[in-house]
Amino acid sequence: MKQIISAIAFSLAATGAMAQCGGSFGGFVNGLATEAVQKGHQASTVKQFFANVRQDPKVIKADRNQGVFQKDFLSFSRALISQNRMDHGAKNARKYASTFKRMQNDYGVSPGVLLAFWAFETDFGANQGNFNTLNALVTLSHDCRRPDLFRPQVFAALDLYERGMFSPTTTQGAWAGEIGMIQMLPEDIIVNGVDADGNGRVDLQKSAPDALLTGANMLRRMGWQANQPWLQEVRVPSNLDWSKTGLDKTLPVSAWAAMGVKPRTGTLFGSSTPASILLPQGRKGPAFIAYPNFHVYFEWNKSFVYVTTAAYFATRLMGAPVYNAGNPDKGLTGNQMKQLQQKLSRRGHDVGKIDGILGAKTRAAVQAEQQRLGMAADAWPTPTLLNRL
Repeated sequence: MKQIISAIAFSLAATGAMAQCGGSFGGFVNGLATEAVQKGHQASTVKQFFANVRQDPKVIKADRNQGVFQKDFLSFSRALISQNRMDHGAKNARKYASTFKRMQNDYGVSPGVLLAFWAFETDFGANQGNFNTLNALVTLSHDCRRPDLFRPQVFAALDLYERGMFSPTTTQGAWAGEIGMIQMLPEDIIVNGVDADGNGRVDLQKSAPDALLTGANMLRRMGWQANQPWLQEVRVPSNLDWSKTGLDKTLPVSAWAAMGVKPRTGTLFGSSTPASILLPQGRKGPAFIAYPNFHVYFEWNKSFVYVTTAAYFATRLMGAPVYNAGNPDKGLTGNQMKQLQQKLSRRGHDVGKIDGILGAKTRAAVQAEQQRLGMAADAWPTPTLLNRL
């Protein structure tokens, strides 16, 4: 690769059309380097930045192997939320009390929200990943699955390199190119970075205050409503109109209360606030009321089961009790879920990729078919539904 990079003609005349993804890896890197120069970066800097980049097959393997998101909410949350993480969350809340106070005052974000992300992403900074970040970003940019997401991150990493905040050879993180204690992509660091410890630089790998306030700043930019709740466990009546539940439907909190929805602890927030009733495993499992801030979580991570677990864990870290697990109907295996998605797709529903993951689109399709078939429309797919389809 060194010979490839040294042979690059860093001139606009040599530009041509740069491939957005695919092709030979060396040629692809040449295109990135040429584009970087076009964007105004010094040729010598670009040459140094890309000099040792390598394609990493382990990154592609990790990207294709995300079966953990096929788990249901109860299984996923029980796997991620441990007493050890609860204890360390409480310990870090005390240790960084001044940082969390500043977070609450300046950004209106509850300590539990960032503590939960910090725990899930890196076990409070202990496991930040051992993938070379530049290799990961370039590999995922070259791969044609999501180049529109990762290609801009390569140039953002170059910007960080020029600021002395990134090393092409030693910066390590997650397989998807995220860096630091709460795992953020280079572009997000540039836009949201906060020098919370006042040492003149943003360091998300070694400075917990920097990482925490940068995360809070990002949530605020994503639309977080200051000092408002995000998720609350509730009790729902057995005769609730289940077709009104789901994240794609909202009613004022007062309307839910009028239908018999009650908080398990405390009081419901703001009677005029729009909210949804979330039943991760149907009407017989845990029930939550989701406030507007809950939807901001999906700007951080697209996985329904991860988002719900992170939001719930944040409430636990702020003193909420363990959820009432209930007795949900048996769900589907990964292969059964794929069969269901195929059947739903053939019926005209947009379920996205046939991946065996119960995401928002699949839930909406399930609920629609449950209504059509006269079943309880709680968006929880069961073998009975699969057979009836």
